[in-house]
Amino acid sequence: MASSIPPLRPATDRTAAKPSPAREPLWRHALGECLRGLRHERGEKLSETARRAGVSPQYLSEMERGVKEPSSEMIAAVAGALDVTLVDLTLAVAESLRSAQSSTSRGATCSAAYALAA
Repeated sequence: MASSIPPLRPATDRTAAKPSPAREPLWRHALGECLRGLRHERGEKLSETARRAGVSPQYLSEMERGVKEPSSEMIAAVAGALDVTLVDLTLAVAESLRSAQSSTSRGATCSAAYALAA
């Protein structure tokens, strides 16, 4: 009985560097940048804002650095401590994401950002 053996193919060089597409910034990174910017505009220390928000300074620092994926309750608490509404914060984050996009991929991403803002 003859078995069928597939023809040999040239080996693919999997170590060759492939150009990686530009990565879209993550929501948590854009959120963190906005929170830090708002806190700096107010001239506040991390501990002051964290105390008013009811979170630890370490947690707020992680939010600002984009390390944490905070819950909506945590975002609302920090927004309140910074005297901004969730709508205004969300729009600021969406605008930040929008401006970070290249002109070639802007269309679909803007729709997604506006969906998040809604």
